Amino acid sequence: MTSPMLKILIAILLASISFQASGKYMEWCIADGQIPDDVLQRAMDYACHVDGVDCSKIQVNQPCYLPNTVKDHASYAFNDYYQKYKHKGGSCYFNYAAITSASDPSHGSCKFEYNP
Repeated sequence: MTSPMLKILIAILLASISFQASGKYMEWCIADGQIPDDVLQRAMDYACHVDGVDCSKIQVNQPCYLPNTVKDHASYAFNDYYQKYKHKGGSCYFNYAAITSASDPSHGSCKFEYNP
């Protein structure tokens, strides 16, 4: 027999899981569209040289190469860094070049990682 308090706690837990799965807590790190390309490029160069960050998908003939813009490539690099390091103290900052977004920036065959 389950106690009423345990039933309430289970209901709250299930509601919380459902709320999180609905995307309310999901966030990606993308380039701020108001930042000049040269600033984004420097920040992207930094992100792509951090151990574990995979920028190979923004190379020619790879799934995230197009659109071939600094903003789009930086968004991919920033997000890859952020998803890999956010639980280790990493942030979506990049010297003011990046912002978080609740909208998945994936497009076509280009899938942006999400690490809850």
